[in-house]
Amino acid sequence: MPRASSALLTNTGVRLNDLTFPSTRLHVVRTRLPFIHLDNLLHFAKMDRDGKVDGFVAVYLPQTLIVLLLRKGELITSVAFRESSRIVIPIAQALTEIRAELERGELEYGDAPLEQLAWMYQSCAAPALRRPVDDREPHSLFPMLRDEKFTGVLELISNGRVAYFRFDKGQYVAGFCSGMAEGVPVGQCVERLFSPGADGVRPMIAAGVFALIDQVPEQAMPQMIQTYREMFSRIADSAERHVPGEAMKRAYKVRDAMQTTYRVMNSIGQPMDRDVVPVVATVEQLTAGLGDWAKQLFEQLEVMAPGVAITVLKEATKEQRFMLQKAGFYQRLPWAVTW
Repeated sequence: MPRASSALLTNTGVRLNDLTFPSTRLHVVRTRLPFIHLDNLLHFAKMDRDGKVDGFVAVYLPQTLIVLLLRKGELITSVAFRESSRIVIPIAQALTEIRAELERGELEYGDAPLEQLAWMYQSCAAPALRRPVDDREPHSLFPMLRDEKFTGVLELISNGRVAYFRFDKGQYVAGFCSGMAEGVPVGQCVERLFSPGADGVRPMIAAGVFALIDQVPEQAMPQMIQTYREMFSRIADSAERHVPGEAMKRAYKVRDAMQTTYRVMNSIGQPMDRDVVPVVATVEQLTAGLGDWAKQLFEQLEVMAPGVAITVLKEATKEQRFMLQKAGFYQRLPWAVTW
């Protein structure tokens, strides 16, 4: 068996290795990574009828817990719990970290409602603010939030078991509790989280709160990021052929000027002979970055070579025109491209 990590969840005494999330069904009970073919598991989640459900894949690595979030079996984003932080991480980076630790990691795969997945995501996108809690007075926690008229999600962790409770103006609305059957009263769930173990030792409790969201923002998959990177390169190369000596240097100058506004440009604007820079981005953000970059580049080149924008767009984007059209790329440009 791999040696259990002693890494602690940020600002708590809870070990990352002990974290377990609520699940309505476990497809894979916690198992060593060498026994799991990750690509096959993700393919099952995406293609098999039984796998086309909302859920998560929790991967326990020596110093990190990575959680892949699935919507109808499709991998839509990934988050990481570390000693130093909780963060949303690029899918490509998540898969790379997992594959680098195949011999020392463990994995669990379970179903969970999309609402819970949104809360799991938000607890990393806007990390939970720690709340003091008296582990001997579980009944004091909810009244405290009621008096504050708290609106948001309470995250409660007991010896690694994670529970989420939603409040609206201090009133409890809904929740998900690790290790508890569906329909169990919330009071009973909370009492169990605070109850001493068989040895009489009280559990390690950590509480935090964060803002409520209803949907999980969907990351662009690594293949999509690579496609946009290829589009950047093709547009720059085509422009250089039509405006030699000027287009390429302007393409990268415009890219550099845009990186503060569009973080995606540091990734899709990398030369093809360099490693891709992982980025957390939606398809809409990729389209906005590429579209505004192309617009600014062509505006400069049109001064020197009128008509070059249409020529380059047709030449460079023809093979991906249907994808780009659907994404709204051409609508961001003032030039009407006809095929």
